[in-house]
Order: sequence, then C-alpha cells, then structure tokens
Amino acid sequence: MEHHNTQKYGVPLYGASWVPFNAIKSTDSTSDDVVGAGKSSPEFLVLAGGGGEGRSGIPNALLLSEFDSSANSLSSEPVFRLGTAAELPYRMAVHPQGDGLICSFPKDCRWFDWDINSNNESGRLNLRSSDKALTKLEDVGQQLSLTFSLDGSLLATGGEDGKLRVFKWPSLDVLFSEEEAYTSVKDLHFSIDGKYLVSLGSGGPCKVWDVISSKAIATLARENDEIFGFCRFSQSSENEQVLYTTAMQDKGGSIISWNTKSWKRIASRRIVRDPVSAFNVSVDGKLLAIGTIQGDVLIINSSKMQVQMNVKKAHLGLITALTFSHDSRALGSVSMDSSVRVTMVQDKSSNGLNYWLIMLVILLAIVYLFFRPDKQLLTKDL
Repeated sequence: MEHHNTQKYGVPLYGASWVPFNAIKSTDSTSDDVVGAGKSSPEFLVLAGGGGEGRSGIPNALLLSEFDSSANSLSSEPVFRLGTAAELPYRMAVHPQGDGLICSFPKDCRWFDWDINSNNESGRLNLRSSDKALTKLEDVGQQLSLTFSLDGSLLATGGEDGKLRVFKWPSLDVLFSEEEAYTSVKDLHFSIDGKYLVSLGSGGPCKVWDVISSKAIATLARENDEIFGFCRFSQSSENEQVLYTTAMQDKGGSIISWNTKSWKRIASRRIVRDPVSAFNVSVDGKLLAIGTIQGDVLIINSSKMQVQMNVKKAHLGLITALTFSHDSRALGSVSMDSSVRVTMVQDKSSNGLNYWLIMLVILLAIVYLFFRPDKQLLTKDL
C-alpha cells in the first residue's frame, strides 16, 4: 500500500521544522488566490541532513517539502534543495516570526533566508544562504542544540564542547555564557515567557537557568537511576506553564512533568519500552510526541498522559526529529533512513464518541422496528 504522507529524499535527515505561515505568505503571491479558490493554503517542511564528510556519495543539503493537508500528502520530491557541499547541516531553529532559520554545521552556525528568486518546482518558496554574518558563532564547533524564545528575541546554543550560550537576537549580544555547563549539551528550551532556559547534557544534571540573572536556579532531581533525554516547556490545560522531560530507565521511556514554581515533579508516566530518540510538544500544549530508535511515533494527550496514537514503524530507522504543525493538527517526523513523514493527529476521544453514537442509532432503529405501530396492528389482526 502506498502512503503519500511518507517520502524518501535520499539523504539521512537530522532536523525538521514547519515553515511559519507568515514566511510563506510574504514569499507566495498566489496564496490568497489558492485560499480564495477553496483550497487549503500551502504548508512546507524545512529539512536538514546528508552524508557528512567523506566519499559516501550522499549529498548534504537543506530541503523544502510541500505538504497538502487536504490530501494528507507530501511532495514526491523536495520542492527546493540547497546543497551545502561537504558540510553536514545538523541542527536548526526556524525563527518564530518567519525571518529565516539558523543551522549548525561542524565548525559554525549560519543564517538562511526565505526566498523566491531561484527556480523551484512549486514556484513558491526557496531558501538562500544569507549575507548576515553570525560572527559570534564562527569557529565555535558543532552545536548540538539551537532554540529561539517564543517571541524570537533570544537565541540559545549548546555545543558539543559543553558550552552553553544565550544571545539577544538579532544583535547577538551575549546575555550569558557557561563555559563548562556539561561535557556536551544535548537539549535546550526556553519557557513560554522567555524568563527561563532549561538545559540537558551529558556529564551533568538537568538545570533551569534564570535568563536575566544568568544563574542556575534549579536542578531537577532524578529518581531510580533515571537518565534524562529531552526537555520542553509548555502550558497545561489550566494555561499555566509546565516543564516536561523524558527519562530512560530499565523499564523503558517515561515523560515527567514539573511544576515551574517549585521545580518539583508533578507526575511521571512510562510511555514506551524502547529508548526515546526524539521528543516535542504541540503549540497549544495539548499533545506530546515521542520518537523511538525503532522508528515508532507516539502522540500523547498531555492532560491525561495517555497515548492517543501509536504509529508502529513510522520509519525504518531511528527517528531524529519531531515537529508539530502550527495548528497542532499534524506531526512531522524524520529519520536516519532518509524518510520524512507527516502524521495527521486523530482525536481518540472523538472517534470513540462517534462509535457510540453509531451504536446508539442502530439500537434505536432495532427498537423502532420491533415496536413500530404497524407491526403491533398486524399482530392483533392475526
């Protein structure tokens, strides 16, 4: 069976993000006409990956893929490809205001702009290497984590060398720099209000930093030999900030929620047996997503902390990145097996409700047929 929501683009993929709608609108003069014609506006995923250095024959590139939500279909080929020669684009962060994206390479970080000047298959959206020089991110080595604050005014980077930096954006004025935060930094994320930064890495605990004071204000306590893997701030169903971390134990992978005032754990729930290789939260905070080394994708209801969808073997290889669409209706996932997939979120509770409504209608129909007036009259006549 052919699945049009999954495509292989010929390069191992390590980064993925949805392109902001305002970036598409600013570069796509046809978008209003498309929506006016009753069709959904175009959606794009930006992807990063490749074969790295050497003679593998696998290119390194940033890719754009178009997604048609009405057909649940990805473009069979990238609508645009920007080669990066022998340097592998590894991690990236798209600016939330749609200005462009930053990408990490083995030796430095570079900025890329959205563009429509080149020829591409869709004629709508391209990428181009920017003239903007990121001088404070030159010769810094491989950065394993990049993240913007929600309003786009701050950028945090975490290096393979264990160095953690927070910059003002776009000036790149340094707010603070922690030279030996970890042996290597694995994950970073800003709180919704931009006041805090959570960090994870090898050779050290999970810490929460006050951005203004540049001080670590909390260290998250581990239990029963937990190994933290990923960290994300979000909002709860009561519209309060909450922090999530993933943790591995012998029993499998768990998601832990934390109070962002006391920094105490609220709850912990084991979700999967296999090691977790990717994690993310939806924009509205209602959903969490896990990717595993076996290629499975799980979507979790955050309020109940229950698995809402479990896509077995969504990919044939280790999942490297997950990204929710801006309306939280779709989840993009990429893998080292060179595949990209978009999974449309299904509301398990709604499906269950529809099922019981159908059963109720059938039951009422049976009751009506059994007790209908004409049947009773016919019985009397007999």
